Amino acid sequence: MADITYIDTDEGWLYLAGIKDMATREIVGWAMEDHMRAELCCEALKMALGRRGPVPGLIHHSDRGSQYAGGKYRELIGNAHLTQSMSRKGECLDNAPMESFFASLKKELVHRQRFRTRARAKAAIFEYIEVFYNRQRRHSGIGYQTPIQAFENMTWKMAA
Repeated sequence: MADITYIDTDEGWLYLAGIKDMATREIVGWAMEDHMRAELCCEALKMALGRRGPVPGLIHHSDRGSQYAGGKYRELIGNAHLTQSMSRKGECLDNAPMESFFASLKKELVHRQRFRTRARAKAAIFEYIEVFYNRQRRHSGIGYQTPIQAFENMTWKMAA
């Protein structure tokens, strides 16, 4: 599942594109920039594919934003042989799990401090995702495991 959010800094907006593995709740791909053009989402998808590889039959869900509906992103989806799924028009609840992650990020990190620079925000968000959220934060939806534990405990492993 994929989506974009924004973080306020004294230098202006920092945009975060994220991709969440719904089986493990892990944020497997993410990218941050001062814009929300298609390249931002493409970088997040490339990271996710690099970590997990394209899995036959994988459904990749996002909203209908131009970043996800445009040619660059759709080409990456096609080259990885993923099935693209998009939210129904005007149906924001289709992307609720990504919105939930962004809400946690903002409640647990972003709204607790002021970021003077985009670089400081990037460093803090990197630590939140890679150190805390994926490796320490337990999730009730996966048996109170961390996302990394859930992946390690899967009875099947994805082909590399």
